[in-house]
Amino acid sequence: MILEHALLPVKPGREEEFVTAFDEAKQIIASMPGFVSLTLSRCQERPSAFLLLVEWETLEDHTVGFRGSDEYQQWRALLHDFYDPFPVVEHFDQVFSL
Repeated sequence: MILEHALLPVKPGREEEFVTAFDEAKQIIASMPGFVSLTLSRCQERPSAFLLLVEWETLEDHTVGFRGSDEYQQWRALLHDFYDPFPVVEHFDQVFSL
């Protein structure tokens, strides 16, 4: 299992619109093969910053399966206009968990 981490810098003033769009977009990603779970959190100190954590069964489920799918194009259309700058997405292997 891998953890996708993306810090999402939403354009100021569009935060609530983003949350509404993400509520729709989450159904897209949840339907993808290899998807396990996701969490979207909002920063208290910087309300335009959101943290997206997605668990995937494999790295390829995200980088090849999801990003190469027609569903990803729907995801992009719903969400990518909100970001400035575009988020950096990284993938992590779990070392410890309590």
